[in-house]
Amino acid sequence: MTSKVRWGVLGVANIAVKKVIPAMQRGDWSEVRAIASRDLEKAQQAAELLGIPKAYGSYEELLQDSELEAVYNPLPNHLHLPWSIKAAEAGKHVLCEKPIGLSVEEARKLIESRDRTGVKIEEAFMVRTHPQWLTALQIIKSGRIGTVRAVVGCFSYFNRELANIRNILDYGGGGLMDIGCYMIYFSRLIFGEEPRRVLGLIDRDAETRTDILTSAILDFPAGQSIFTCSTQLVPYQRVQILGTQGRIEVEIPVNAPPDRPCRILVDTGADLFGGGVEVIESELCDQYTIQGDLFSRSIRENTEPPIPLESSVATMAVIEAVFRSAESDKWERP
Repeated sequence: MTSKVRWGVLGVANIAVKKVIPAMQRGDWSEVRAIASRDLEKAQQAAELLGIPKAYGSYEELLQDSELEAVYNPLPNHLHLPWSIKAAEAGKHVLCEKPIGLSVEEARKLIESRDRTGVKIEEAFMVRTHPQWLTALQIIKSGRIGTVRAVVGCFSYFNRELANIRNILDYGGGGLMDIGCYMIYFSRLIFGEEPRRVLGLIDRDAETRTDILTSAILDFPAGQSIFTCSTQLVPYQRVQILGTQGRIEVEIPVNAPPDRPCRILVDTGADLFGGGVEVIESELCDQYTIQGDLFSRSIRENTEPPIPLESSVATMAVIEAVFRSAESDKWERP
């Protein structure tokens, strides 16, 4: 067995401490060796809780650790670009949480940094390699639901905490950056192409100015996608993929639980009460373990990561176009 890739983690964000680090520690290719925080005590507490050998009181110290080969960046959105670039310049491969940056310009700077330093950089869209999405894409490719012509998505939760980073505009907060990006990514993935134009509607919070209710239409050459995302609605997520001969429903498209199988429904449309539905359960797995191991494996075997940065730039271009459309009241081209 090839030796595991040695990882460091920037920050003690909830997603890192509660989900990603424990999942990566269960992997065959990943080993978390260090964690950093601007508060040394917080880093030490996280290290003790998770059994991580090293704790640092600054991000800079972690990046200077010559033992570490890769860095996971779960920092607030506005810190994704600067610290991912610093990690790359320190010779570390980078797995960075989504969104990869706050603009197309920032995402392109990461590509420049990747090409200049020779490291691997990937946006952490863990959904891409989950078995339920691999199965859905395989069914589409098989022609079982005919030609896909429409994608309908919804993703929402309720968070009105003013101090939460998701509600701070300068930190890249708001629904479109946080969760709408998934709906855009799924649409691009399903159609296998880029939208020609987009139309966006945005409702902003009076206090935070972040988008709290966003809907969009994406016009693809092969069909149309519509989605709604919100940070102040009942928690819900679903993706419907509508073909000329059938339909796929992905029940939990993003927050796939690691402790029970996910289900996708394949419907022939035989009747509206579900008589034509087949339920397909995915194998029990943790999508963060898969994500970490596949990125680590790409490092060890010197292959391309599952999600190229160029795809992340394309997603960001659609996000920007939705924002522009909401301001212009017109269709906008990504």
